[in-house]
Amino acid sequence: MIVPLPSFNYRQFLSGLKPEDLFIKRGNFTLITDFGEFVRGDRVRARTSPEINEAIDREIAATVRFYASKTHYEISKRIGELDNEWDIGRFIEFRAGVVSMIGVMLGLKKSKKWFILPLIAATFLLQYAILGWCPPVPVLRRFGIRTKQEINVEKYALKALRGDFDRVASQ
Repeated sequence: MIVPLPSFNYRQFLSGLKPEDLFIKRGNFTLITDFGEFVRGDRVRARTSPEINEAIDREIAATVRFYASKTHYEISKRIGELDNEWDIGRFIEFRAGVVSMIGVMLGLKKSKKWFILPLIAATFLLQYAILGWCPPVPVLRRFGIRTKQEINVEKYALKALRGDFDRVASQ
C-alpha cells in the first residue's frame, strides 16, 4: 500500500497530469510512467475493475514522478519500504491462516459448526491459487492493496531513477 507523504497531495498532483506527463527525463534517460503495460498478464489485475487498476497505475506514476526529483537516499528509502510492502497474495494467505486458526480453536472449544471457517478459508485460497480471484480480492483492491507485479514496477522504476541501470543502458 502506498502511504502518501504528509507534504504531498496526490489528488492535487494527479488532477494536474497531462498526456506529456507520461515521461520523466533524467539525464540521458527517459522513463515511461504509463505502467499498465508492464503488468499485463497479472491474473489479479485481469479480474479487477479497470477503474481500480487505473487508480493504482496513476498512484504508481505519481509516486515515481514525485521521487524523480529526490535524492538517492530518499529513493533508496522508498525502495526499502516497497521491499516490506505486503502484496495482495500475502494478505489473502495471512487472513486465511488467521480465519483457519480461529475456526479450529472455536471448533475444538465451542462447537463443531465452527469448523466451517477453515473450510471457507481453504476454498478461498484454492480459488485464489487457480483463478487469481476470491471474494476478498475486490475489497482489498479498493483499499489499494497491490499485486507483487505492481509493487515491482514501482520498485524498478525507482531503481532506474536512482541510476541502477545506467551501466546497462550505456553498453
